[in-house]
Amino acid sequence: MKELIEFIAKAVVTKPDEVVVTEERSEGGVLLKLQVNQEDMGRVIGKQGRVVQAMRTLLRVVAVKEGTRVELVVI
Repeated sequence: MKELIEFIAKAVVTKPDEVVVTEERSEGGVLLKLQVNQEDMGRVIGKQGRVVQAMRTLLRVVAVKEGTRVELVVI
């Protein structure tokens, strides 16, 4: 899941070397934290949050296949 978000984020931003995804696992599921350059924040979020919402939807599909819960937070 971490690799999926990293791949998508690097494709969207202008400074892909500054994309950092951290993964925290707990009993409740997986928490993914996405950090990008401040200038690329708008690109990752998208108009009305569509890009980040699409990323969350893809993550949910993967999480259902793995039988877990997942949450994506953009820092």
